Amino acid sequence: MISLLGAGSIAAGDWPQHLGPARNGYYPDGDFAWAGGPLQTVWKRAVGAGFAGPVAAGGRLFVFHRVGSEEVLEALDWKTGKGVWKASYPTGYRDDFGFDEGPRGTPCVADGRVFTYGAEGTLTAFDAGTGKRLWQRAAAREFSAPKGYFGAVCAPVVFEGRVLVGVGGANGGGVVAFDAVSGKTVWQALNDEAGYSSPVVAVLNGSARAVFFTRAGLAVLDALTGKVMAQMRWRSRSAASVNAATPIVSGSFVFLTASYGTGAVLLDMSSGQPKEVWSGDESMSCHYATPVLRDGFLYGYHGRQEMGAVLRCVEFKTGKVRWEKEGFGAGSVLLVRNRLLLVREEGQIVLAEATPSGFKGVAVHRVFDRGVRAYPALAGGMLFVRNVVDELVALRA
Repeated sequence: MISLLGAGSIAAGDWPQHLGPARNGYYPDGDFAWAGGPLQTVWKRAVGAGFAGPVAAGGRLFVFHRVGSEEVLEALDWKTGKGVWKASYPTGYRDDFGFDEGPRGTPCVADGRVFTYGAEGTLTAFDAGTGKRLWQRAAAREFSAPKGYFGAVCAPVVFEGRVLVGVGGANGGGVVAFDAVSGKTVWQALNDEAGYSSPVVAVLNGSARAVFFTRAGLAVLDALTGKVMAQMRWRSRSAASVNAATPIVSGSFVFLTASYGTGAVLLDMSSGQPKEVWSGDESMSCHYATPVLRDGFLYGYHGRQEMGAVLRCVEFKTGKVRWEKEGFGAGSVLLVRNRLLLVREEGQIVLAEATPSGFKGVAVHRVFDRGVRAYPALAGGMLFVRNVVDELVALRA
């Protein structure tokens, strides 16, 4: 059982944050009933730069991207794609590798507000109904966080009126909780630099814990106070590496995975401190996408994106590989009830059974001819997918 918290009250059918309603990649509603054949394109819309996934709440789709020298948040009618409001602010972010200069972190919608964290580490709160900017913090600059290889990436999580962000700052600014209404600092903790992973808030040993995968490794904090409850180093020996996948929390277990020779580790947190159950680089070493967990099995991408990742099923409690699909490449993976919804980086959407008995494809649909990095969103019976170049598409079964 996965017990995750955050994002305030969530209406049925919404996708208000990174990895969906419970921040675990699972969409429980039956309104997206794709069983085979091509998907229908409902609408298309041009978008700017960025890897930030769309989110959906209350009939609106929120898209965070860069247009010219501004980071832009747009609210669209999710049925038609028509604009409802648009808000923006200037940015001077430059990518050192020339990949992309748009925002990376997926927004979070909670309690009538939308929270964004841009590529320069600017945290902003907007009114979800009107687009009015409520407050803004230049978090990375204020807490002296280094730029990192690819800028700031963290998708904020909201819990009990606190916006939790892995800022990666010095002098206790590694992890910061901001007041959702005022933007003021509620608490700050750690000196860890930020990774490219986003946090979860979960119940561990009966208490709400914020679980972060920083550049250094695991950090478990009291979600209300910021008290550091547990830490464990888990990172590559290579300086040129990132930790990107979101931690998976199931019962008293925490699962971390990264590439660059790091591998995966399953930790038993029942004592309050991490106790290794298994670890290794031969089971599920994820470069950037978070695996999903169903009925005791992990489904995700093993290996470096640029070296040809494979799709795998791995037994959660042992790390044993049950099957793999070679030549699949990188992408994202979600669970729609009992099936895997895979959006491949090369632009193909695949529906497959979530079963440890072997890869069993159900349906395939090509949506783009160019790369897809952002996570999709599911809401209102539609799938929303954006590519890394210029387009957002709404699809229906």
